[in-house]
Amino acid sequence: MKFSLLILSAPYSSQAAHSALQFAEELLKQGHTLYRVFFYHDGVHCGSKLNTPPQDQFDITQRWSELASLHQLDLVLCISSALKRGVIDAKEAERYEKHASNIADGFVLSGLGQWVDATIESDRCVSFGA
Repeated sequence: MKFSLLILSAPYSSQAAHSALQFAEELLKQGHTLYRVFFYHDGVHCGSKLNTPPQDQFDITQRWSELASLHQLDLVLCISSALKRGVIDAKEAERYEKHASNIADGFVLSGLGQWVDATIESDRCVSFGA
């Protein structure tokens, strides 16, 4: 079965992003396809490489990056939500004359149309957070 996930909450403000990661890992383990993971609203903070949890805590950004690399996942940050929250890639940093980008490996910025596409192409869409 083909799944897509929508993550709406920041990584350390609720359990939602971590639950989504565990759900994604289990889907893949059971042989399902993960078509796209779309991060929207505060969920875009999952894609910031500036997240620095204490060493004894789980680094959700790193784990999403590793999972994306291992399974060639499509991790999409909503560009509108990301820009408002200060999560930008090199192209947007140049465009807005910022000194640096902070998007983590494996994540890309794109529009809400990517989520619409995911809802069309997937058998099931599951959202995490509010």
